[in-house]
Amino acid sequence: MKHLIAAAVLATTTALTGPVVAQDKPTLTVYTYESFVSEWGPGPKVKEAFEAQCDCTLDLVAAGDGAALLGRVRLEGARSKADVVLGLDANLVAKAREADIFAPHGLDLPENAVPGGWEDDIFVPYDWGYFAFVYDTKRTENPPTSFADLLDAPEDVTIVIQDPRTSTPGLGLLLWVKHVYGEEAGAVWEKLSPRIVTVTKGWWEAYSAFLEGEATMALSYTTSPAYHVIAEEDDTKRAAAFSEGHYMQVEVAGKLAASDEPELADEFLSFMTGEEFQTIIPVTNWMYPAYPAGDLPAAFGDLATPETSLIFAPEDTPDIREAALAEWLDALSK
Repeated sequence: MKHLIAAAVLATTTALTGPVVAQDKPTLTVYTYESFVSEWGPGPKVKEAFEAQCDCTLDLVAAGDGAALLGRVRLEGARSKADVVLGLDANLVAKAREADIFAPHGLDLPENAVPGGWEDDIFVPYDWGYFAFVYDTKRTENPPTSFADLLDAPEDVTIVIQDPRTSTPGLGLLLWVKHVYGEEAGAVWEKLSPRIVTVTKGWWEAYSAFLEGEATMALSYTTSPAYHVIAEEDDTKRAAAFSEGHYMQVEVAGKLAASDEPELADEFLSFMTGEEFQTIIPVTNWMYPAYPAGDLPAAFGDLATPETSLIFAPEDTPDIREAALAEWLDALSK
Protein backbone atom coordinates (compact mmCIF):
# COMPACT_ATOMS: atom_id res chain seq x y z
CA MET A 1 0.00 0.00 0.00
CA LYS A 2 2.84 2.38 0.85
CA HIS A 3 4.33 1.79 -2.58
CA LEU A 4 0.99 2.52 -4.23
CA ILE A 5 0.55 5.73 -2.21
CA ALA A 6 4.10 6.85 -3.01
CA ALA A 7 3.48 6.17 -6.69
CA ALA A 8 0.23 8.13 -6.59
CA VAL A 9 1.90 11.08 -4.85
CA LEU A 10 4.77 11.03 -7.36
CA ALA A 11 2.34 10.95 -10.28
CA THR A 12 0.34 13.83 -8.83
CA THR A 13 3.48 15.86 -8.16
CA THR A 14 4.75 15.24 -11.69
CA ALA A 15 1.40 16.22 -13.17
CA LEU A 16 1.40 19.45 -11.19
CA THR A 17 5.03 20.49 -11.56
CA GLY A 18 5.71 19.33 -15.12
CA PRO A 19 3.83 22.14 -16.90
CA VAL A 20 5.12 24.73 -14.42
CA VAL A 21 8.74 23.82 -15.17
CA ALA A 22 8.04 23.91 -18.89
CA GLN A 23 6.46 27.34 -18.58
CA ASP A 24 9.43 28.66 -16.59
CA LYS A 25 11.71 27.94 -19.56
CA PRO A 26 10.20 29.14 -22.87
CA THR A 27 10.84 27.31 -26.12
CA LEU A 28 11.99 28.97 -29.33
CA THR A 29 11.24 26.86 -32.39
CA VAL A 30 13.46 27.37 -35.42
CA TYR A 31 12.69 25.71 -38.75
CA THR A 32 15.82 25.05 -40.78
CA TYR A 33 17.36 22.53 -43.18
CA GLU A 34 18.52 19.01 -42.39
CA SER A 35 22.28 19.57 -42.64
CA PHE A 36 22.05 22.47 -40.16
CA VAL A 37 20.57 20.26 -37.42
CA SER A 38 22.76 17.22 -38.09
CA GLU A 39 25.36 16.19 -35.50
CA TRP A 40 28.15 17.57 -37.71
CA GLY A 41 26.26 20.75 -38.61
CA PRO A 42 26.01 24.04 -36.67
CA GLY A 43 22.86 22.99 -34.82
CA PRO A 44 24.27 21.27 -31.72
CA LYS A 45 26.80 24.03 -30.99
CA VAL A 46 24.30 26.81 -31.74
CA LYS A 47 21.75 25.18 -29.44
CA GLU A 48 24.23 24.88 -26.59
CA ALA A 49 25.49 28.45 -26.96
CA PHE A 50 22.09 30.11 -27.28
CA GLU A 51 20.46 28.14 -24.46
CA ALA A 52 23.30 29.21 -22.16
CA GLN A 53 22.48 32.82 -22.99
CA CYS A 54 18.67 32.84 -23.16
CA ASP A 55 17.67 30.47 -20.33
CA CYS A 56 15.30 28.88 -22.82
CA THR A 57 14.96 25.76 -24.92
CA LEU A 58 16.02 26.06 -28.55
CA ASP A 59 14.14 23.56 -30.70
CA LEU A 60 15.80 23.22 -34.12
CA VAL A 61 13.45 21.46 -36.55
CA ALA A 62 14.54 20.08 -39.92
CA ALA A 63 11.70 21.29 -42.13
CA GLY A 64 13.00 21.16 -45.70
CA ASP A 65 15.68 22.72 -47.84
CA GLY A 66 15.32 26.31 -49.00
CA ALA A 67 12.26 26.63 -51.18
CA ALA A 68 10.64 23.63 -49.49
CA LEU A 69 11.18 25.36 -46.16
CA LEU A 70 9.42 28.48 -47.40
CA GLY A 71 6.63 26.37 -48.87
CA ARG A 72 6.02 24.70 -45.54
CA VAL A 73 5.69 27.89 -43.49
CA ARG A 74 3.49 29.46 -46.18
CA LEU A 75 1.21 26.43 -46.02
CA GLU A 76 1.10 26.44 -42.21
CA GLY A 77 0.54 30.20 -42.05
CA ALA A 78 -0.47 31.49 -38.62
CA ARG A 79 -0.76 27.87 -37.42
CA SER A 80 2.99 27.30 -37.78
CA LYS A 81 4.86 26.23 -34.66
CA ALA A 82 7.94 28.03 -35.92
CA ASP A 83 9.11 31.30 -34.42
CA VAL A 84 12.08 31.71 -36.76
CA VAL A 85 12.91 30.35 -40.21
CA LEU A 86 16.63 29.90 -40.85
CA GLY A 87 17.77 28.77 -44.28
CA LEU A 88 16.17 30.98 -46.90
CA ASP A 89 18.48 32.89 -49.21
CA ALA A 90 18.64 36.07 -51.27
CA ASN A 91 16.87 34.34 -54.16
CA LEU A 92 13.84 33.62 -51.98
CA VAL A 93 13.45 36.77 -49.88
CA ALA A 94 11.16 38.58 -52.34
CA LYS A 95 8.83 35.57 -52.47
CA ALA A 96 9.02 35.23 -48.70
CA ARG A 97 8.15 38.91 -48.25
CA GLU A 98 5.15 38.54 -50.58
CA ALA A 99 3.83 35.72 -48.38
CA ASP A 100 3.23 38.32 -45.63
CA ILE A 101 4.06 35.88 -42.84
CA PHE A 102 7.33 37.43 -41.63
CA ALA A 103 7.71 40.39 -39.29
CA PRO A 104 10.37 43.15 -39.23
CA HIS A 105 13.17 42.37 -36.81
CA GLY A 106 13.56 45.96 -35.57
CA LEU A 107 17.19 45.29 -34.63
CA ASP A 108 20.16 47.62 -34.84
CA LEU A 109 22.45 45.16 -36.62
CA PRO A 110 26.23 45.46 -36.83
CA GLU A 111 27.89 46.06 -40.18
CA ASN A 112 27.93 42.84 -42.17
CA ALA A 113 30.69 41.36 -44.31
CA VAL A 114 28.51 40.22 -47.22
CA PRO A 115 30.10 41.22 -50.56
CA GLY A 116 28.08 44.10 -51.97
CA GLY A 117 26.44 44.63 -48.59
CA TRP A 118 23.05 43.53 -47.25
CA GLU A 119 20.21 45.67 -45.96
CA ASP A 120 16.79 44.30 -45.12
CA ASP A 121 14.30 45.10 -42.37
CA ILE A 122 13.03 41.51 -42.16
CA PHE A 123 15.73 39.05 -43.15
CA VAL A 124 19.05 38.84 -41.30
CA PRO A 125 22.04 37.26 -43.10
CA TYR A 126 24.11 34.67 -41.25
CA ASP A 127 26.48 33.34 -43.94
CA TRP A 128 27.36 33.52 -47.63
CA GLY A 129 29.28 31.62 -50.29
CA TYR A 130 29.60 30.74 -53.97
CA PHE A 131 28.00 27.83 -55.78
CA ALA A 132 30.43 25.52 -57.55
CA PHE A 133 30.83 22.03 -58.92
CA VAL A 134 32.99 19.96 -56.57
CA TYR A 135 35.12 17.11 -57.94
CA ASP A 136 37.59 14.51 -56.66
CA THR A 137 41.17 14.87 -57.92
CA LYS A 138 41.63 11.10 -57.72
CA ARG A 139 38.84 10.62 -60.24
CA THR A 140 39.09 13.79 -62.30
CA GLU A 141 42.48 15.04 -63.49
CA ASN A 142 41.23 17.79 -65.80
CA PRO A 143 38.09 19.43 -64.38
CA PRO A 144 36.14 21.89 -66.52
CA THR A 145 37.22 25.51 -66.13
CA SER A 146 34.00 27.01 -67.51
CA PHE A 147 30.43 26.13 -68.38
CA ALA A 148 31.59 25.85 -71.99
CA ASP A 149 34.15 23.23 -70.91
CA LEU A 150 31.51 21.31 -69.00
CA LEU A 151 29.15 21.29 -71.98
CA ASP A 152 31.90 19.99 -74.29
CA ALA A 153 33.50 17.56 -71.82
CA PRO A 154 33.66 13.80 -72.53
CA GLU A 155 30.42 11.90 -72.04
CA ASP A 156 31.65 10.22 -68.86
CA VAL A 157 31.79 13.58 -67.06
CA THR A 158 28.55 13.56 -65.07
CA ILE A 159 26.91 15.74 -62.41
CA VAL A 160 24.34 15.54 -59.65
CA ILE A 161 22.27 18.63 -58.96
CA GLN A 162 19.36 19.72 -56.79
CA ASP A 163 15.80 20.59 -57.73
CA PRO A 164 15.37 24.39 -57.97
CA ARG A 165 11.79 24.05 -56.76
CA THR A 166 12.88 22.71 -53.37
CA SER A 167 16.58 23.48 -52.91
CA THR A 168 18.50 26.75 -52.63
CA PRO A 169 21.59 25.31 -54.40
CA GLY A 170 19.32 24.01 -57.15
CA LEU A 171 17.77 27.45 -57.52
CA GLY A 172 21.24 28.97 -57.43
CA LEU A 173 22.38 26.84 -60.36
CA LEU A 174 19.23 27.72 -62.28
CA LEU A 175 19.95 31.43 -61.85
CA TRP A 176 23.69 30.94 -62.46
CA VAL A 177 23.01 29.46 -65.88
CA LYS A 178 20.45 32.17 -66.61
CA HIS A 179 22.88 34.92 -65.57
CA VAL A 180 25.62 33.57 -67.83
CA TYR A 181 23.54 32.55 -70.87
CA GLY A 182 20.41 34.71 -70.78
CA GLU A 183 18.06 33.74 -73.61
CA GLU A 184 20.27 30.77 -74.49
CA ALA A 185 19.77 29.14 -71.07
CA GLY A 186 17.16 26.69 -72.35
CA ALA A 187 19.51 25.38 -75.03
CA VAL A 188 22.30 25.05 -72.44
CA TRP A 189 20.08 22.93 -70.21
CA GLU A 190 19.20 20.68 -73.15
CA LYS A 191 22.89 20.09 -73.80
CA LEU A 192 23.64 19.63 -70.10
CA SER A 193 20.72 17.30 -69.45
CA PRO A 194 22.40 14.00 -70.53
CA ARG A 195 25.16 14.61 -67.94
CA ILE A 196 22.73 14.85 -65.04
CA VAL A 197 22.74 11.54 -63.18
CA THR A 198 20.00 12.60 -60.79
CA VAL A 199 18.16 15.64 -59.47
CA THR A 200 17.74 15.49 -55.70
CA LYS A 201 15.36 17.29 -53.39
CA GLY A 202 18.12 18.75 -51.23
CA TRP A 203 21.85 19.42 -51.05
CA TRP A 204 22.85 16.50 -48.84
CA GLU A 205 21.36 13.84 -51.09
CA ALA A 206 23.23 15.18 -54.11
CA TYR A 207 26.56 15.59 -52.34
CA SER A 208 26.27 12.12 -50.82
CA ALA A 209 25.70 10.65 -54.28
CA PHE A 210 28.89 12.34 -55.48
CA LEU A 211 30.90 11.11 -52.49
CA GLU A 212 29.67 7.59 -53.17
CA GLY A 213 30.97 7.81 -56.74
CA GLU A 214 27.66 8.08 -58.55
CA ALA A 215 28.79 11.15 -60.51
CA THR A 216 31.96 13.02 -61.45
CA MET A 217 30.86 16.25 -59.78
CA ALA A 218 28.17 17.62 -57.48
CA LEU A 219 26.70 21.08 -57.29
CA SER A 220 27.86 22.46 -53.96
CA TYR A 221 30.03 25.40 -52.84
CA THR A 222 33.58 26.67 -53.30
CA THR A 223 33.91 26.25 -49.52
CA SER A 224 32.93 22.56 -49.44
CA PRO A 225 36.54 21.30 -49.83
CA ALA A 226 37.42 23.01 -46.54
CA TYR A 227 35.27 20.44 -44.74
CA HIS A 228 37.25 17.55 -46.16
CA VAL A 229 40.59 19.17 -45.28
CA ILE A 230 39.65 20.15 -41.72
CA ALA A 231 37.36 17.28 -40.72
CA GLU A 232 38.91 14.42 -42.71
CA GLU A 233 42.44 15.59 -43.57
CA ASP A 234 41.50 14.91 -47.19
CA ASP A 235 42.66 17.41 -49.81
CA THR A 236 41.34 15.50 -52.84
CA LYS A 237 38.07 17.43 -53.10
CA ARG A 238 38.24 20.67 -55.06
CA ALA A 239 35.80 23.22 -56.50
CA ALA A 240 36.05 23.76 -60.24
CA ALA A 241 36.70 27.46 -60.89
CA PHE A 242 34.60 28.72 -63.83
CA SER A 243 35.89 31.63 -65.90
CA GLU A 244 32.37 33.05 -66.38
CA GLY A 245 32.14 33.70 -62.64
CA HIS A 246 30.20 32.04 -59.83
CA TYR A 247 26.72 32.76 -58.52
CA MET A 248 26.68 33.96 -54.92
CA GLN A 249 24.40 32.82 -52.13
CA VAL A 250 23.48 34.83 -49.05
CA GLU A 251 21.62 32.76 -46.43
CA VAL A 252 19.19 34.51 -44.12
CA ALA A 253 16.80 34.01 -41.23
CA GLY A 254 13.55 35.76 -40.39
CA LYS A 255 10.99 35.98 -37.58
CA LEU A 256 7.44 34.80 -38.26
CA ALA A 257 4.72 37.35 -37.57
CA ALA A 258 2.69 34.70 -35.73
CA SER A 259 5.54 33.80 -33.36
CA ASP A 260 4.52 33.10 -29.76
CA GLU A 261 7.98 34.25 -28.63
CA PRO A 262 8.70 37.42 -30.65
CA GLU A 263 11.21 38.88 -28.17
CA LEU A 264 13.06 35.59 -27.93
CA ALA A 265 13.04 35.38 -31.73
CA ASP A 266 14.63 38.83 -31.94
CA GLU A 267 17.21 37.74 -29.38
CA PHE A 268 18.10 34.75 -31.54
CA LEU A 269 18.40 36.88 -34.69
CA SER A 270 20.70 39.23 -32.81
CA PHE A 271 22.67 36.26 -31.45
CA MET A 272 23.22 35.07 -35.02
CA THR A 273 25.19 38.22 -35.82
CA GLY A 274 27.52 37.82 -32.84
CA GLU A 275 30.99 36.31 -32.72
CA GLU A 276 29.94 33.11 -30.92
CA PHE A 277 27.48 32.10 -33.66
CA GLN A 278 29.61 33.41 -36.49
CA THR A 279 32.72 31.46 -35.48
CA ILE A 280 30.65 28.26 -35.52
CA ILE A 281 29.56 28.75 -39.15
CA PRO A 282 32.84 28.27 -41.09
CA VAL A 283 33.69 24.92 -39.50
CA THR A 284 30.19 23.43 -39.34
CA ASN A 285 28.13 24.99 -42.14
CA TRP A 286 31.23 25.42 -44.29
CA MET A 287 30.36 28.89 -45.52
CA TYR A 288 31.78 32.38 -45.00
CA PRO A 289 30.47 34.21 -41.90
CA ALA A 290 28.17 37.15 -42.62
CA TYR A 291 29.73 39.22 -39.85
CA PRO A 292 33.41 39.67 -38.93
CA ALA A 293 34.39 36.89 -36.53
CA GLY A 294 38.16 36.68 -36.38
CA ASP A 295 40.48 34.79 -38.69
CA LEU A 296 39.12 31.99 -40.85
CA PRO A 297 40.70 28.52 -40.63
CA ALA A 298 43.84 28.13 -42.75
CA ALA A 299 42.07 25.73 -45.13
CA PHE A 300 39.87 28.59 -46.32
CA GLY A 301 42.96 30.29 -47.72
CA ASP A 302 43.40 27.53 -50.29
CA LEU A 303 39.84 27.64 -51.65
CA ALA A 304 38.93 28.66 -55.18
CA THR A 305 38.14 32.37 -55.22
CA PRO A 306 35.86 33.47 -58.09
CA GLU A 307 37.13 36.44 -60.06
CA THR A 308 33.55 37.46 -60.83
CA SER A 309 30.59 37.39 -58.43
CA LEU A 310 27.20 36.87 -60.07
CA ILE A 311 23.82 37.56 -58.45
CA PHE A 312 20.47 38.96 -59.48
CA ALA A 313 18.86 41.66 -57.35
CA PRO A 314 16.50 39.93 -54.88
CA GLU A 315 13.51 41.94 -56.09
CA ASP A 316 14.10 40.82 -59.69
CA THR A 317 14.53 37.15 -58.88
CA PRO A 318 10.86 35.96 -58.82
CA ASP A 319 10.19 36.86 -62.46
CA ILE A 320 13.59 35.61 -63.61
CA ARG A 321 13.07 32.39 -61.68
CA GLU A 322 9.73 31.66 -63.31
CA ALA A 323 11.13 32.02 -66.83
CA ALA A 324 14.27 30.06 -65.99
CA LEU A 325 12.30 27.28 -64.29
CA ALA A 326 10.07 26.86 -67.33
CA GLU A 327 13.18 26.50 -69.52
CA TRP A 328 14.69 24.00 -67.09
CA LEU A 329 11.56 21.83 -66.91
CA ASP A 330 11.14 21.86 -70.68
CA ALA A 331 14.78 20.91 -71.31
CA LEU A 332 14.86 18.09 -68.76
CA SER A 333 11.57 16.62 -70.00
CA LYS A 334 12.98 15.93 -73.48
